[in-house]
Parts: sequence; C-alpha cells; structure tokens
Amino acid sequence: MSEATRVAPAGDAAAPVLDPVLDPVDRRLVLATQAGLPLVPRPYDAVGEPLGLSGAEVRARLTRLLENGVIRRIGVVPNHYAIGWTANGMSVWDVDDARVAELGPLIGSLDFVTHCYRRPRRPPLWPYNLFAMVHGASRDEVRAKVARIQALLGDACRGHDVLFSTRILKKAGLRLVE
Repeated sequence: MSEATRVAPAGDAAAPVLDPVLDPVDRRLVLATQAGLPLVPRPYDAVGEPLGLSGAEVRARLTRLLENGVIRRIGVVPNHYAIGWTANGMSVWDVDDARVAELGPLIGSLDFVTHCYRRPRRPPLWPYNLFAMVHGASRDEVRAKVARIQALLGDACRGHDVLFSTRILKKAGLRLVE
C-alpha cells in the first residue's frame, strides 16, 4: 500500500480521499486506458496484455474502480464530424416528474440519441429535467429527430428546446502523470 497513489473520486478533486487507493497495477491500467481503448475486437485483452493481465482481470479492475468512484464512467466518445454528423443538438425537455423515469430510457434507446439523462430543474430560468443529445447532417435533420422525441413524450412534455453545438470542445477524462 505504500506504493499506492491516492486519488479523489471523479468530480470531487478537492476532497482528500483515504480510500479508494490505486495500487501500482491499477495505476498502470489507468495510464494505459486514459487515452481511450484500442479499436480492436477485444480491447480489454489488448490493454491487459502488456500489463500481464487477462481481459477479464482488466474488466474486473475497471469495474472496481467504477464502483469505488475512482473513475466515473467508461463510454464511447465518437468523433461526430468524422462520421458526417455536423449538426449536434442537446434537446432539453420539461417532462412530468411522475413519468420521466419511464420515458427517459425510451428516449435514450433511440438510435439517433447518443446520450440521455435526467438532471434537476433550476427554476425559474431552467425548467428542463430530461436531456437527450441528437446528431444529424443538418440542423433540419436534428429538428426532425427532436420532433420524433416530442411525439414519443406526448402530453408528458410541457416544453422543450434544442441547444446546438457551435464549436468542438476537447473531451478528456481522468489523467495521471506517468
């Protein structure tokens, strides 16, 4: 444990944390994955091989790091522009609180929604509690997809808006210094 690196849970960098602790293998695993997983059929095996770990051990260690809050999530971050999606809009919805848990997964399962999540409202300026990122080749295409979401939400939706991206922001997760 003396060689371990102490880390704060994602999103709480100011808080000192006594546990969880990165052991030397976990630290090497985070370093090996912080730039992303390789685009191969068995990415966990590919990451684990130079570390002397099986793919199953890589998955188990990453799962433990997720459960302990050391890492917040593992996800796909596509380059939308490279695949032809040049219009990207975060659709925001004012959905009846009694129905948002039912309707959120329905919206999130749509093939044109890359992520969907519930967030607290911030009245009086921000009445929205459901967010769904929609992509398309044009703003008109995004608006047409948003209309499909509106039809699915029906009368549970009291209002919505679409916030279009105006620039590309660098996306980065946990970074350790080697």
